[in-house]
Amino acid sequence: MGRHDTYQKLIFFCLSILLLHNILKNVDGLACNWGTQASHPMPPNIVVKLLRENGFNKVKLFEADPGALRALGKSGIQVMVGIPNDLLATMASTVTNAELWVQQNVSQYISKYGTDISDGLPSSGDFRSDIKTLMVSIVRFLADSVSPITFNIYPFLSLNADPNFPREYAFFPDGSGGGGRGAKPVVDGSISYTNVFDANFDTLVSALEKNGFDPNKVEIIVGEVGWPTDGDVNANPAMAQRFNQGLLNRIIQGQGTPRRKTAPEVYIFSLVDEDIKSIDPGKFERHWGIFSYDGAVKYPLSLGNGRQLVPAKGVRYQAREWCVLSPQAAGNGGTWTQSADYACQLADCTSLGPGSSCAALDSAANASYAFNMYFQKMDHRRGSCVFNNLGTVTKIDPSRGSCRFPIEIDTSRHETLRPPSRNSGAPEVKWSTVTMVAMAVGCAVLN
Repeated sequence: MGRHDTYQKLIFFCLSILLLHNILKNVDGLACNWGTQASHPMPPNIVVKLLRENGFNKVKLFEADPGALRALGKSGIQVMVGIPNDLLATMASTVTNAELWVQQNVSQYISKYGTDISDGLPSSGDFRSDIKTLMVSIVRFLADSVSPITFNIYPFLSLNADPNFPREYAFFPDGSGGGGRGAKPVVDGSISYTNVFDANFDTLVSALEKNGFDPNKVEIIVGEVGWPTDGDVNANPAMAQRFNQGLLNRIIQGQGTPRRKTAPEVYIFSLVDEDIKSIDPGKFERHWGIFSYDGAVKYPLSLGNGRQLVPAKGVRYQAREWCVLSPQAAGNGGTWTQSADYACQLADCTSLGPGSSCAALDSAANASYAFNMYFQKMDHRRGSCVFNNLGTVTKIDPSRGSCRFPIEIDTSRHETLRPPSRNSGAPEVKWSTVTMVAMAVGCAVLN
């Protein structure tokens, strides 16, 4: 997610592969992205249970992670799987190569029930001129294959990238439950847009129309949309709750956009936080989850029919211990900066940045936070709380206000799911269609 759209310029696509069985099941419900770039991930079986207990019956994976696919195999959850960019040429060369990849990476985990596997207005949207030929050929291929386009909408990135972006326009209006109290509508002919989600989606609809496609015959999936909770002044639980509740209300109500009345399939980004993701786009990149790294609920969300988010169950943690700056070292003045910097180079300190949840800590507490993040990532190993004799282990929780000093998941205490043996009777699946396009291709619609 290194490139992003802004209110005035671009909408970037994240065109994914969809693995389609000969009978596709159009299952209504909630959908989300499950990223696995975490140093101490929750066991896949616990994550699948978390998905099911919260009503998510569709999930998108960014790679064919064996543990995730194994746990999803008989869950009844519909799965979309992405492929790495370095395999695209090989897989696109022949259908046989694509089918072989599916057999090796997906089929063994499938249950017997099969697999579901410039400035302007939205009306002026078109594909960017330098990649227009490529985009038209990709869309034509997808349309001929009766396969959907998947693209991303990131109102947070629009707001964060442009200081002049109208803040309320990033959220949904009151009628959708998201707030949007002061958003000035963007008038486009007979249509008034009250939020950037609708405007971005309809810009793509316009681009399809301009290039000879019937948008009503090309399914459009919103592959990623969400709001982070930390790592930036605009990333916090309150704003994330406001945006995601408005989004969920739309999904539950089956609400479309002004130019496409049919509600699109939407994958919320993301399920859980990922502490080893690249932070090139920003420190917020590790905090998109609606759940914390351990499956704890970050903020309340109504899922409809009186249902609320529920946390993960069965997660096991390391010992209830933290590594902090010793009182003696703290009393001797600020001599710990180098040690804290070292800890942050190897662990996740993105919550310490300006506007983040731990931004109010003083220098000594900053060092304690850094020491503890390293200590947790190193699984409390002997020597991981030394820091030139500046660190000490405590059993007293040093968390302060909104700044949580976490205890990591003990991955060694969870049962490991074994891969199926060759004689395990893994079902054979015949694929009638495998449709592929690049994951995270920098293709855009330009107003």
